[in-house]
Amino acid sequence: MNGLIVLITGGGSGIGAATAKVLQQHGAIPVLVDCDAAPLAQVAAALDGEILTIAADVTSLAQCEHAVAQTLARFGRIDIVWANAGIAAFGPLAYTDPAAWKRCIEVNVCGVFNTVRAALPAIQQSRGYVAVSASLASFAHPPAVSAYAASKAAVEAMCNAWRIELAGHGVGVGVIHAAWVKTPLMTEGSQHPAFVTLQETTPAVLRKAMEADAAARLIVNGFARRARRIWVPGWIRVLHWLRAWLHTPLAERELLRAAPKIEQLFVEGLATSGVKASSQAPRELTRSEARASQN
Repeated sequence: MNGLIVLITGGGSGIGAATAKVLQQHGAIPVLVDCDAAPLAQVAAALDGEILTIAADVTSLAQCEHAVAQTLARFGRIDIVWANAGIAAFGPLAYTDPAAWKRCIEVNVCGVFNTVRAALPAIQQSRGYVAVSASLASFAHPPAVSAYAASKAAVEAMCNAWRIELAGHGVGVGVIHAAWVKTPLMTEGSQHPAFVTLQETTPAVLRKAMEADAAARLIVNGFARRARRIWVPGWIRVLHWLRAWLHTPLAERELLRAAPKIEQLFVEGLATSGVKASSQAPRELTRSEARASQN
């Protein structure tokens, strides 16, 4: 990894920020892209080695292309691009905020396309590596997170196609399947009683969250190997092999029992918080309000 230029979206917090630290320890140079400039500055201040931070919204292809141009102007190449930026929308189909649902798809699917498409000429030139955060939710689809699950299933499919397309260009493509990791996304979700009920319904082995630093080490190891799939933690590959079984009546039994309670708690939250606050994490709610004020 020594000297490699690694462009990471969603680099202002969570796994992206933690991985930047590990990359520096291995001699790589991270380029962190995030829609929030303040967290990027905090991450940069906490790291010791060379780093470049760029504020950009991945739902804009033009902003992604600008981020790539800034990276090339500074370093002359990109060796790895990691489309990691992602958000979640929460709520049963009948009650979730449609705008929040669509925004999740825009960031998690269209944002991945924009990121990879913008960086692709540089990646092809370096015969580099494309990584995408697809999550355990790409093949395990619990209730009340349909937008998130759909988006992660979509990017896994995109990567499977791109892996074949780009092999002849010497470009590797890897999908990151992570279970629960201690990040702001998980912390914010835990503030919603319905989300807590969903977590408690999952098997005990899935409830234990990894520290972001531990996840980052697995991810950097996968980057170094140009892995087709990166499992966080490693045993997640077993669930991937069993993905068809996960959606049988037997495997869904506990979720079927919990679904009415999840819906009830969500509806109760609507009365106190409103649909937008119930369907989005606090940070994304702030962003959506800022976008609305600008329009």
